[in-house]
Amino acid sequence: MKVIESPEAPEAIGPYSQAIRAHRMVFCSGQLGLNPETGQLAGPDVATQTRQALSNLEAVLKKSGLTLEHVAKTTVYVADMNDFPEINAIYAEAFGAHKPARATIQVARLPLDGLVEIDAIAVGC
Repeated sequence: MKVIESPEAPEAIGPYSQAIRAHRMVFCSGQLGLNPETGQLAGPDVATQTRQALSNLEAVLKKSGLTLEHVAKTTVYVADMNDFPEINAIYAEAFGAHKPARATIQVARLPLDGLVEIDAIAVGC
């Protein structure tokens, strides 16, 4: 297994790696909408945080030589399911025609009081 760490994504806020590559699979830890330069939430709204979380996920995948096109499965954690339509629209824009398997789960609370967190499993060459 190989640890994947991208300086273009926020540092882990706990004892975990941004991602782990195991053979052809890359297991990406959940990405919040954190600005990688400041470590703070990119904005107070779910749209800004969702875009940033997806950007962070892309940065981690890029470091492992992959893109969103390689993602087979995501899990989207939301603080409020009422935000689902807005998150879903931004997610669909980011993934385009590629539609990985996905679960969306409302949670009681996310780290740093984030509004959305997205993890992924990708498969490469």
